[in-house]
Amino acid sequence: MKRVIVIGGGPAGMQAAVALKAAGLEPVIVERSDALGGKLRDWHNLFPSATPAREVLDGLRKAVEMARVEVLLHTEVEGLTPDGSKPSVEVALAGGHAVQLSGGRKLEAAAVVVASGFDVFDASLKEEYGYRIYDNVFTTVDVERMLNEGGVALADGSAPRRVAFVHCVGSRDEKVNQKHCSKVCCVTAVKQAMEMRALFPEADIYNFYMDIRMFGPGYEELYQRAQQESRVNFIRGRVSEASPTIDGRIQIKAEDTLVGRPMKMSVDMLVLAVGMKAGSSCEKFARTADAALSPNGFLAPADLFSGCVASGVPGVFYAGAATAPKTIGESLAEGSMAACWVVEYLDTLAK
Repeated sequence: MKRVIVIGGGPAGMQAAVALKAAGLEPVIVERSDALGGKLRDWHNLFPSATPAREVLDGLRKAVEMARVEVLLHTEVEGLTPDGSKPSVEVALAGGHAVQLSGGRKLEAAAVVVASGFDVFDASLKEEYGYRIYDNVFTTVDVERMLNEGGVALADGSAPRRVAFVHCVGSRDEKVNQKHCSKVCCVTAVKQAMEMRALFPEADIYNFYMDIRMFGPGYEELYQRAQQESRVNFIRGRVSEASPTIDGRIQIKAEDTLVGRPMKMSVDMLVLAVGMKAGSSCEKFARTADAALSPNGFLAPADLFSGCVASGVPGVFYAGAATAPKTIGESLAEGSMAACWVVEYLDTLAK
């Protein structure tokens, strides 16, 4: 049995599948949406290099096509060996699994790579910001979509004169049970602030942040360029409330913690930098596969250092943001790593 089920057709899943195929195995990507790509499909340009997301996506899709990887779209994995269903004796002896798919279909596989990704935090849960309540309150996901569609504008089609970004919406927030840092929100907000400056040269652009966490290669330099070249204003302080004004703008209340004083500001556009939350399928998968979950709801790897793609369940491996917030580059690296672990695992069983 050379079949390996790859759950999720995002960057990590596609990378894993291509590497598995190159190793002589038969990967099958199971993707619940109508196309490969995951959240990368919704992105415009990638930080910190401003590389068009379409270039990276097209390259991954082309690699999957060239490798002739089998892809099942509009298909969900219901679990591993659910309801007492077991793989055949041959597969069971080889350490494999029976993977239950939507529609009642079952596939037997020698191994499974879980690359199911993450969900975006629902900003409407933070009612104090008025998302889906007031016009011209958007999320960073909305802004990426508008950039992909050709431009950013207010609800009435006009250009904003003042834009404010709010960091850590759905991250580092015990009130919504999202205690973790989502890792890429800061750099996303900085990137988009610079894109706003390019679109609206005369606008005032502000970033309200708790802490600026620019951890990756080129990220700190991007932050410096945002301040020095794009003239983005950074204010250390969390926005506590947003409300509409009589002239159709959004008034925000915050505290500038560096000077220790409260402040109010009226803006034309409020952008909420939403974080990553555990994928909706993590809990069900963990239950049916007898796998562990981290306190934040993501799948827990066997070891954070030497076993970051291992699950602790024989024949099951992880890649990408199924275990924690990840960048595209990290997801691709883990896709390749998971494939290597699958090959090593199957080679060990064959000896």
